[in-house]
Amino acid sequence: MDRTATRRRPRMAQTLVDTLRQQIEAGALPVGAQLPTEPQLEAQFSVSRTVVREAITELRAAGLVTPIQGKGMFVTDSSHTPAIVLTPREIQSIPQTLEMLEFRIAVETEAAAIAAHRRSAQQEEAIRSANHDMANQIEAGGDTIDADFAFHLAIAEATNNFYFADTLTRFGKRSIPRGQFPTLPSANDESYLQGVLAEHERILEAIADQEPEAARAAMRDHLLGSQKRYRRLKR
Repeated sequence: MDRTATRRRPRMAQTLVDTLRQQIEAGALPVGAQLPTEPQLEAQFSVSRTVVREAITELRAAGLVTPIQGKGMFVTDSSHTPAIVLTPREIQSIPQTLEMLEFRIAVETEAAAIAAHRRSAQQEEAIRSANHDMANQIEAGGDTIDADFAFHLAIAEATNNFYFADTLTRFGKRSIPRGQFPTLPSANDESYLQGVLAEHERILEAIADQEPEAARAAMRDHLLGSQKRYRRLKR
């Protein structure tokens, strides 16, 4: 493996994060402004799509930007982000949550790619239905945990490999991190949940279009964003 290349990509992503953060803090990208699209950022900074996605994931974890489904990524007012006060039980669950996400990244990114190869029309519809249920729950202000888990389980089942679905079933709904952190301000925040839904849409469309690499990348971005978000809770 080329260790130089491996080290360079995180530094490039961090440079992009720092540049965009400075633009946001200086008001060049004010609250409510739409971030340039991925292709625009790639061209502007001469970086790969992977670098751009890693940078955006970091900005999202920092609460500086949030996605709006079907529109893009927008700058948020991080100064109004409520202080996070966790219960002792929530604090104790952080290490297990991070381990769970690390495991899910390893398993579910590949599951998404395999599902893109093998999914049937019926299985695609099951994935789409679960995501539609989550959208309805968000709109109604209901509990989204069941629908979120159903979405990921439907993808595992669409691999047509027993072990993917069996593994996820063993974890159950506790594999959805926000269910373990009910006091987090974003746990039931509509804008955050709409961002999750937008990420699900990317995964879904890649599977529907039978594009394994796109499905793999979309699932990785989705879970990596969660991992970074909960890593920030460590004290």
